[in-house]
Amino acid sequence: MAWNEPGNNDKDPWKNKGGKNQGPPDLDELLNDLGKKVTGIFGGKSSNGGSNSGSGKSFSSIGLSIILIIGLVVYAFSGFYTIKEAEKGIVLRFGKYAGTVDPGINFKWTFIDRVIPVDMQSTRDLPASGFMLTQDENVVRVDMQIQYRVVDARNYVFSVTNADDSLSQSLDSALRYVVGHAKMDDILTSGREQIRQSVWQELEKIIERYNLGLIIVDVNFKDARPPNEVKDAFDDAIAAQEDEIRFIREAEAYARGIEPRARGRVKRMEQEAIAYKEQTLLDAEGEVARFEKILPEYQAAPDVTRERLYLATMERVYSNTSKVMVDVDGGNNMMYLPLDKIIQQQQPANRSNNQSYTPATTPNSSGNTSPTSSTSGRADRFNSGRN
Repeated sequence: MAWNEPGNNDKDPWKNKGGKNQGPPDLDELLNDLGKKVTGIFGGKSSNGGSNSGSGKSFSSIGLSIILIIGLVVYAFSGFYTIKEAEKGIVLRFGKYAGTVDPGINFKWTFIDRVIPVDMQSTRDLPASGFMLTQDENVVRVDMQIQYRVVDARNYVFSVTNADDSLSQSLDSALRYVVGHAKMDDILTSGREQIRQSVWQELEKIIERYNLGLIIVDVNFKDARPPNEVKDAFDDAIAAQEDEIRFIREAEAYARGIEPRARGRVKRMEQEAIAYKEQTLLDAEGEVARFEKILPEYQAAPDVTRERLYLATMERVYSNTSKVMVDVDGGNNMMYLPLDKIIQQQQPANRSNNQSYTPATTPNSSGNTSPTSSTSGRADRFNSGRN
C-alpha cells in the first residue's frame, strides 16, 4: 500500500508531529540556507529578518559565488599538462620565451602561457635530389639523404622561422656546391665517398652560422646517374672503367703469383749450379786420386795396367747397351748378339739357382790380380779388333 493512499496519513513525510501538512520544502529557502552556509565559510554575515527582495539578492550572490568557485577549480585543473620523455617544452608567456621544461607533469597558466613540445631524441630524415652541373660541364642527377636530430630546443624554435625548411635549403646549396666542383666520373664511380664527406662538411659550415639547434647524424649518398638520354653511353663508359680496374687487379695478382715462382726457379738453378760445381770438383779430385793410385801400378807393369784399364772401360761401355756386333776374322758376316733377350732368359735361371757370376782372377808375379784365360781370350779378340 502506498504512503499517500487514504488511511496512511500517518506515513506522510510532509506532516509534522502535530499532523499538520506542511507541503514540500521551498526551493528558495533551500538555496538561501545553502548560500548562508557558503557565506559563513567565506566570512559573511547572515540575517533572519530580511525581506523577500533581500532573499533574492542573497540568492544571486550565492549563485555567482558557486559559479566562481567551479570556474576556479576548472581553471586550476586545466593548467596541468604532460611533456613526453623524448621531448622538452618551450614555455611562452604572452608570446615571450619564459623557459624550458623537462619531461613530466607540469603546470601552466591557462590563456597566459603556451607550451610548444619539441622532440629531442627522434632521428629525422631529409632528402635532397635534382639535376646538377658538374665541373666538366656534364649534367648528373644526384639523390642524397641526411639524418639529423634536435639538440637545442630554444634555437630550433626561435632562431629561424622554420628550422627544417632552412636545413633543407642549406642541404640543397651544399650539395650543388660540392657537385659543381667535382667531375662526373668521380661522382658516378670512385669519388662518391669523398663527395659525401664534402657535402657533410659544407652543410655543417652553413648551418653553424644560423644556430638552428640541429646536429647532422649521417649523410647518405643514395644514387647518382646521368640523364636518361645518355644513360646507355655512360653505362658503357662505367663498364669499361670497371673492366680496366679488374684487368689491373688481375695483372697485379698474376705478377704477385709469378714473381715468387720465378725467384724459386732462380734459387733452384743456383743450388743446382752450386751442386754441379761441387760434384765436378769432387769427381775431378776422385779422378786425380784414382790416377795417383794407378800410376805406381802402371809404372810397375805398364802392359797389364793398360790392359786392365781397357777392359774395365769396355765393360763399363758395353754394360749400357743391349746390342753387340762381333766381326769375325776371315768372314764376311757380322754377328749380332741380342744381349737383352739373353739376359731375360738367364734371369729366371739365375734366380732359381740363386747364383751370381763373378769373374775369376789369378795373382801375377807382381802381386796384382789379372783376368783368367777366358778374360784374356776376350782381350785378345778386342786387341785383334783394334789392330
